[in-house]
Amino acid sequence: MSCMFCAIVAGEAPAIRVYDDDGYLAILDIRPFTRGHTLVVPKRHTVDLTDTAPETLADMVAIGQRIAKAARSTELADATNIALNDGPAAFQTVLHIHLHVLPRRNGDKLSVAKGMLLRRDPDRESTAQILREALARIDAGR
Repeated sequence: MSCMFCAIVAGEAPAIRVYDDDGYLAILDIRPFTRGHTLVVPKRHTVDLTDTAPETLADMVAIGQRIAKAARSTELADATNIALNDGPAAFQTVLHIHLHVLPRRNGDKLSVAKGMLLRRDPDRESTAQILREALARIDAGR
């Protein structure tokens, strides 16, 4: 497949999944700016804002909001940046629309700058587990 996210959705490429339903997948970014940097990806391929249905965008934001809420209920985040890079000129590197959910900590400006250069999480599996457990608590109403 030419699209990395379509390959991940099809189970043909590896990814650490945080959330998965019939229409959407949330995975940890392979090159995160911060610990818990998650990508919300619709399973149906569209490239950018010009060919993505408004309902899809709304669903992506709703899932991103849940992930942000989950991250903020853990040590991963005090706040969140949400971003959608629309086209290569806007730094979209995978041409399959996706939403970035970037957990932030109070006073983390230096570590975010470092993360922009290094872009790694040494323990992605435990980060994903933290987020999956927090999402499960939200779903259970706790």
